[in-house]
Amino acid sequence: MRQPFLLGLILVLLISCDLQKSSDSHTPPAKPKYSEAYRAPFYQNQDRIQKVVDKSSKIHDLVEELAKDRKIPGVSYGVVVDDSLVIASSTGMINLEKELPASTTSCFRIASMTKSFTAMAIIQLRDEGKLSLEDPISKYIPETSDLTYLTADAPPIDIQNLLTMTAGFPEDNPWGDRQLDEQDEMLMNMMTTGVAFSNTPSFTYEYSNTGYALLGNIISRVSGIPYQEYIRQNILHPLGMYDTYWEYDKIPEDQLAIGYRWEDEEWKLEPILHDGSFGAMGGLITTITDFSKYVSFHLSAWPPRNDPEQGPVKRSSIREMHTPQFSRLLARARDYNKETCPMITGYGYGLGINQDCKGIRRVRHGGALPGFGSNYIVYPDYGIGIMAFGNLTYTGPLPSTDMEKLIFETVGIEPRKLPASDILQQRQKQITEMIQSWNPQLESEILAENFYPDQSRERRISEIKNTLEKAGDIQSVEDIEPFNQLRGVYNLIAENGKVRVYFTLSPEKDPKVQHLRVSFEPTLN
Repeated sequence: MRQPFLLGLILVLLISCDLQKSSDSHTPPAKPKYSEAYRAPFYQNQDRIQKVVDKSSKIHDLVEELAKDRKIPGVSYGVVVDDSLVIASSTGMINLEKELPASTTSCFRIASMTKSFTAMAIIQLRDEGKLSLEDPISKYIPETSDLTYLTADAPPIDIQNLLTMTAGFPEDNPWGDRQLDEQDEMLMNMMTTGVAFSNTPSFTYEYSNTGYALLGNIISRVSGIPYQEYIRQNILHPLGMYDTYWEYDKIPEDQLAIGYRWEDEEWKLEPILHDGSFGAMGGLITTITDFSKYVSFHLSAWPPRNDPEQGPVKRSSIREMHTPQFSRLLARARDYNKETCPMITGYGYGLGINQDCKGIRRVRHGGALPGFGSNYIVYPDYGIGIMAFGNLTYTGPLPSTDMEKLIFETVGIEPRKLPASDILQQRQKQITEMIQSWNPQLESEILAENFYPDQSRERRISEIKNTLEKAGDIQSVEDIEPFNQLRGVYNLIAENGKVRVYFTLSPEKDPKVQHLRVSFEPTLN
């Protein structure tokens, strides 16, 4: 009797182990099918790069003026358009004592701009099925298993909380800046001893260097190699970034930017910290030439398209990094003309993202450590990135507001334009014919099943006929302006004005017209 029981017990244990393995593995999803008919948005203005390059001297003047006003000893800066560094220059000194001039190959510590590299590494490991963003961090860092949260209903911190600064840790500038060279033991002892929380996890955003130090630790544990080496092998070198460092003592002396602070009406040296357990939050040292390759890679993720993937992570994963979490409204924000322009802002994965009332989307981050300040902004819809590194404590060297005014207003650089899909153009022609003929056979071909139940055929015909009578004879049909693949608007130019036709298509394989709005705008005399 005992043998069948033992066999059954073994079978149960084997199934249990199998289920455990299944729950612990993160299999990457299968590659989806895609439409060959899709056409990506494009730039209509083919000389946009030259238009930006023509403003090189003006951009240099803006950087020099800012450096002088803020007393930054040296600044290196650049402008990327698509996949090229089209403007690159510098001003001032990287070493005042030795009078070494700044250049585009000068190495500046970029501080918190490092965070997006950390986030990219986490996303890369996720894409490879080695972790999940929903995993509690205690799965990888047991030292965090016994944290005391603020509230009884607090969810455990997961990896996504660390990425989005929603773990509940307090804002830790400038304390975190001084922890850069600490060893892993300090960070783990901090977790074991317990940390102070300012919020409950997943409740709100608050900037945390500590959270990104923990992400670096997770990368080391999951990959089996030190965080810094993982970044070098899997992100820096694949992008051709061979002049980017973690340790300042490995950099040629004539290339290393020395950090300063302005105090008592003079520049004073700031000690440069070695790299350590907090390196994942701010340890990278790089050049404008090297960093431009990273900016280009972020720009290459836009727009979605059918081209082959190129780079250390997928385009969709980069766009995921660019997606803000816990967005908030800045109702009193101002634009580059200092006029009120409300803005939605949030934090993605190692990046700040905002979009203002003009529709300009920015993906950005700054960096600040004792002796250094840096900034970069990527405008994904325009294919442009701007960046600047400086060697003065906590001082931003990028005249971003003036550069935006120059690029978007003076030069007039425009975003990509989405071409109309084949189905939108087909339905446009059919709708134009239908509202003039009301052919029942055509209606049955193109109208979704909800169309007449939503409003009777008789009423629709009456209202649209009345609109067209006001407009007079139709003289021409303008191209459709697409909002996406299945929604658009176009104008019928008529004798007395224009008829605006807006429609959306259903999610069926053969998309039908589910919503149609026809309105008349008379010509103003």
